[in-house]
Amino acid sequence: MSDKNPQVHPSQRSNMLNKFGLEMHNPVFPVSAILIFLFAALTLAFPEKSNALLNGAKGWTLQKFDWLYSATPLVIMAVCIAVAVLPTGKIRLGGKDAVARHSNGSWVAMLFAAGVGIGFMFYGSAEPLGYYTDWFGVPFNETAQSEEARRLAFTTSLFHWGISAWSIYALVGVSLAFFAYNRGLPLTIRSAFYPILGDRIWGWPGHIIDLFAVVSTIFGLACTIGIGATQATGGLSYMFGFTPGVGTQIALIFVITLVAIGSVYRGMDGGVKLLSNINMVGAVLLLLFVIIAGPTVAIFKSMGATAAAFPIDFARLSNWIGRPDMKFMYDWTLFYWAWWIAWSPFVGMFIARISKGRTLREFMVGVLIAPLGIGLVWFTAFGETAISQFENKTGDLAGGMGDASLVLFQMLGSLPMPMITSLLAIALLIIFIVTSADSGALVVDSLTSGGQTTSPVRQRVFWTAMIGLTAIALLYGGGDEALKALQAGTIAAALPFTFVVLLYAVALIIGLRRELRDMKASAAKT
Repeated sequence: MSDKNPQVHPSQRSNMLNKFGLEMHNPVFPVSAILIFLFAALTLAFPEKSNALLNGAKGWTLQKFDWLYSATPLVIMAVCIAVAVLPTGKIRLGGKDAVARHSNGSWVAMLFAAGVGIGFMFYGSAEPLGYYTDWFGVPFNETAQSEEARRLAFTTSLFHWGISAWSIYALVGVSLAFFAYNRGLPLTIRSAFYPILGDRIWGWPGHIIDLFAVVSTIFGLACTIGIGATQATGGLSYMFGFTPGVGTQIALIFVITLVAIGSVYRGMDGGVKLLSNINMVGAVLLLLFVIIAGPTVAIFKSMGATAAAFPIDFARLSNWIGRPDMKFMYDWTLFYWAWWIAWSPFVGMFIARISKGRTLREFMVGVLIAPLGIGLVWFTAFGETAISQFENKTGDLAGGMGDASLVLFQMLGSLPMPMITSLLAIALLIIFIVTSADSGALVVDSLTSGGQTTSPVRQRVFWTAMIGLTAIALLYGGGDEALKALQAGTIAAALPFTFVVLLYAVALIIGLRRELRDMKASAAKT
């Protein structure tokens, strides 16, 4: 098997099971389906025990591996920056003649919708306000409502949602795209391990890698969908005066799952791409409205101050040794790192699918810088507006935070046209959930069908339903502490895939060095 274009091992084809109109890769499809179904069934049957088990797993993971979760984003970020600035940045995904299929606008819109859309909606106002008022805890145990706390409220939010998170996505995405489009391997997680494992990726080592990826992806998606459904039901209850509960959230997830199945049937262009473009327009309109209707001057001042302070605070927030605020770091920073790692197979593979034809430098600039810029504008606009309302004793935020899922709607309630903007926010949330479930099912289906991108639609429908079922199980098992159960499941599920992501960095470096060597040899011949 040549290094330049390794073909699928014959055993890979013999592992395909064609039953019930499905094209299942054995054992990845059946084992992952059984594991996820058993988890959902047992969680629904024994919610209290499941919740205790999830939180116990979270505590053990953080106690033993806090250093791993803290160091991993820094290592990966360094690799991504090196790939962009070194000669490797000239390598084009798909070869020198490949052409990008999607425009820059659509590409960024799909990145935003798949990667951070739901989180921006939920935490855009709540996170800066929560850090400033000590509702979520103040970084480094600074005095709440001080100038230091105000600055850290914004830089910490950007730290959690910026370049560290997207470096993880970028590494997985560029590795998958490179080994699929430039080295002729299937678009599946195991393929990036070819430089390390060789033909063994077609055996049990590869099966285990893909199983880790499937489980990690489904838990990460379930967490995101659960958070989005929690906020959407909170917004509806705030607007129409009913008391939300887990039952309402579960009913909404059920309906959204059905809508996502409809999107799956429409395919990439008619489903995810169309919805992402619609949502990007809606998100920009909502953002512009908040900037204009909110404290405009204060928002722009905050943007400049946050951009200036971010490099220094980034270094402080990245350090996990001797921190005075270990509880804050465990509850927020390490949860976010685990969330991004758990979500990286999904977002990474989705980015890989839509990025053929771009150079590695274009890829890294787009994936790392565009979300950082969007995050800076989004968090300062929504966060500054919420903090200003708190400081000026305006509306429902005059007394501070109560329920994090309501902060966005409470903030919009004190601005003009609250009903229209709140309905727009709920619509954006629901579409973000649909695009996440849809594109997530596409990715999980590819993982469980040996890297195929044209498997039967009913197969993607199956995984869409399984993702919705897992989100429902986590919400039901968590009960009144549903969000904590979602976080606990994500942190525990991300641990094994953390090692996979770090090995990805090694494999990518090996693969890119060989690609540069081949490019030089080819140029010498001509």
